[in-house]
Amino acid sequence: MADFIYGWVGIAIAVVTIVSIIACGWFLKANTTRRLPVGADPGTTGHLWDGDLAEWNNPLPRWWMFLFYLTIVFGLLYLALYPGLAVYGGVLGWSSAGQHTAESRRWDSRYAAMFDVYLKQDLAVVARDPAAREMGQRLFVTYCAQCHGSDAGGAKGFPNLRDGEWIWGGEPMQIHESIAKGRQAMMPPQADSIGAENVRAVANHVRSLSGLPHDAELAARGKVKFEQVCVACHGMDARGNPALGAPNLTDKVWLYGASEETIIETITLGRNGAMPAQGEFLGAGKVHVLAAYVWGLSRDGRK
Repeated sequence: MADFIYGWVGIAIAVVTIVSIIACGWFLKANTTRRLPVGADPGTTGHLWDGDLAEWNNPLPRWWMFLFYLTIVFGLLYLALYPGLAVYGGVLGWSSAGQHTAESRRWDSRYAAMFDVYLKQDLAVVARDPAAREMGQRLFVTYCAQCHGSDAGGAKGFPNLRDGEWIWGGEPMQIHESIAKGRQAMMPPQADSIGAENVRAVANHVRSLSGLPHDAELAARGKVKFEQVCVACHGMDARGNPALGAPNLTDKVWLYGASEETIIETITLGRNGAMPAQGEFLGAGKVHVLAAYVWGLSRDGRK
């Protein structure tokens, strides 16, 4: 049974469904009342094709008529037992969501032991276990690749998990927390704070921090505004603050891009990124194995 924002939608669906079934029954009845004696001339419907090809006005075959009635009865029984009317859950109380939940719990209980065995092990130990890494890779491809890519290389707005640079911290338990509890990052718009006329200057200063080409005169002017406004999150050394999710601006890793235009856009409009919490959905065992796999990816990326 579907849930609708407006209650009248479900009522409308139920009314249209029931009226349609009743109409089918009436239409069938109206077209099966005529019976002919054996051998009588049924006449034609009056329709002609190619000048002399007529359509006989024979009554519907009785077997076909009863089969049609049977489908109507089946439809009514189905709607009584199952949630086909949108506003009525059915006598059996079945729903696709309920069936999915039941099946998920059954399979989770069956395979939980495979993952829970690793809960007693340190994440670094789990990351070195070949079987655990294989399990973690399958979990990653299933649940994480949609955002971070099948190779964990990330995309615009979604961090690369192989490079060893972490916005919220790259220690095993920090990664575990990111997966289990999720993260909410926000870069507020700063054009009003630093002045619209200074946005380009700050963008050039930010580019200078990581050695990117920049306008030195603008960068010098932007540094003053940066130290007045931006250091609150990114720090005096611009190396960021994992506790706030403020990225390091001195490295060569850019989540949204490092062009002057992109940085100006970030300063002017801000950014808002979210990592959804997966702990309740995946369960403790899967999160533990997945966190170990992701941590191992970043360790491999440092080699």
